[in-house]
Amino acid sequence: MSNIYIEYDFKVNPFQPGTEILIAELGYAGFESFVENENGVQAYIQKNEWHKDVLEGIHILSSSEFEIEYVSKEIAQVNWNEEWEKNFNPIEVNDVCAVRAPFHEPYNVPYEIVIEPKMSFGTGHHETTFMILQFILENEFEGKTVLDMGCGTAVLAILAEKRGAAALDAIDIDEWCVENSAENIERNNCSRISVALGDASVIPSEEKYETIIANINRNILLNDMPVYVNSLKKGGELYLSGFYKEDLPLIIEACTKLNLSFVHNKERNNWIAAKFSK
Repeated sequence: MSNIYIEYDFKVNPFQPGTEILIAELGYAGFESFVENENGVQAYIQKNEWHKDVLEGIHILSSSEFEIEYVSKEIAQVNWNEEWEKNFNPIEVNDVCAVRAPFHEPYNVPYEIVIEPKMSFGTGHHETTFMILQFILENEFEGKTVLDMGCGTAVLAILAEKRGAAALDAIDIDEWCVENSAENIERNNCSRISVALGDASVIPSEEKYETIIANINRNILLNDMPVYVNSLKKGGELYLSGFYKEDLPLIIEACTKLNLSFVHNKERNNWIAAKFSK
């Protein structure tokens, strides 16, 4: 596991929608964690995933509509917690769920999740995670088998268990995320979540899950959609996020070809979370 990340500190003008577009494009390029600030965003990519042309496909950097400056540096893993303590504020979702760090005061809500994110993506602050948390709160999870694909911190799997899910698999391609997920699962006294390292190839091929959650990015979702469908039971539900509003027709088309039905979607600052059924 790499202990070194490359940090890019972007200053974006105008801040919005520039920062949102930049984060989306960086996500496609392999950046895995983001910390927004008043000037733009700090973006992180593992050193062993970085290459000198990593920003070559980031179209907003050459757009005449935005002024973007950046500097980059190596950052040791240990510095990440300090960044989160400075920038991680608790969030509330639908007035019944709170996501906080261990150093925050407890919340008096039905569902409280304590997350120490370290280098993992998924605190609930990003629009995509927030909307999937909303979907979990608004839909039935009691007794269901669940897959959280690209689990990050495992915040989604943790809420799904608190909502009554009977058995859950959480999978991430990054070793640090798997380690951090296991820590957060224990921190929240969850006992029905199994964590595994890998990509879609480690998902069981049989129809095992009644609910699949995949909050990753458009390209990975499109590539792995057949695997999700093969692993989803008849009548099961698929929740997808990690893409922009303009990508929704492409996602719907791919799902329709695999005999999934589009149910509805949420939108938050031009990000989309969508629900499908089999």
